[in-house]
Amino acid sequence: MIDVRRHVNLWLLALVPVLALVMLGALEVGASGIGIGSLLHGSEDAGRSLSWMVMTHIRAPRVVLSAMAGAALGTAGAIMQGLFRNPLADPGLIGVSSGAALAAACVIVLGVDMAQPGLLNSWAVPIAGMAGSFLVTILLYVFATRAGITSVTTVLLAGVAFGAFSGALTGILIFRANDTALRDLTFWTLGSFSGANWERIGLLTPFLLVSGIIATRIAAPLNAMLLGEADAALMGYPVERTKRLAMLAVAASVGPVVAFVGAIGFIGVVVPHLVRLVTGPDHRFVLPGSALLGAILLTAADTVSRVIAAPAELPVGIVTAALGTPVFVWLLSHIHGADIPS
Repeated sequence: MIDVRRHVNLWLLALVPVLALVMLGALEVGASGIGIGSLLHGSEDAGRSLSWMVMTHIRAPRVVLSAMAGAALGTAGAIMQGLFRNPLADPGLIGVSSGAALAAACVIVLGVDMAQPGLLNSWAVPIAGMAGSFLVTILLYVFATRAGITSVTTVLLAGVAFGAFSGALTGILIFRANDTALRDLTFWTLGSFSGANWERIGLLTPFLLVSGIIATRIAAPLNAMLLGEADAALMGYPVERTKRLAMLAVAASVGPVVAFVGAIGFIGVVVPHLVRLVTGPDHRFVLPGSALLGAILLTAADTVSRVIAAPAELPVGIVTAALGTPVFVWLLSHIHGADIPS
């Protein structure tokens, strides 16, 4: 057991330099041809100033935001799969992503103007997306809770229903959208980090910190809940509190991420599976491993989206779906859902 734990810890530690290398690689490549070398060895002040602006104001925030989003989606996927004891669960299962998408569509299509003096105009869609995600989470919790007990099955079914209803309303908005709004909404739903900046990262950071702290506190209870809620309660774990904290962690991470960068699929489904192949089902290792691997994969996917069709930019959601689908099919054919007890 000690050797297995040492192996897992070494694997998790190895992901840290891999993430650093992927982020440095993402900083190095881009359509402008400017890299870290031109920043360090630029011969002209004007050229060095341009390189500094590209690296610090365009590329660096994008790399940081993609890593943060990948970590959030990977961790949220691991929490959802542990909570529902379902290997197909993902952060969008309880309607968080759909609620954010609906609220953002309202802003984009209906032209809700939050821009009186300047600053709030670029924040209208993210703020609406966060509000929509948290509203759906609150409604879902109230709907699924009776006499102080939250039914995981009801959360699952109601989340699917809320997601379908939100999708229907979003479809109505798409139907009445003009060409400009339709194009904006389409690109937003495919996911993109093109709007990354340090202000958005600053606003997103507290949400992800809260979600990460909650994830560390519920790792052991999630392990016990894999055996069943009754067994976990007999072992002394606060089952209902764990459910609430798990839903809060998912909403606090996925909602703001979707609001800022759009819907990005497959990270929350595939990453926890890949991590469990190495760590096993122990959430004390699955959760940090999913955060690190999610950050690595989404940063790499965003780098591919920037360079594969340069100078144009491919939506990152297309890249994650194209790469995630064959991996997911391979997992289904080899694992058969046996890594999580049902």
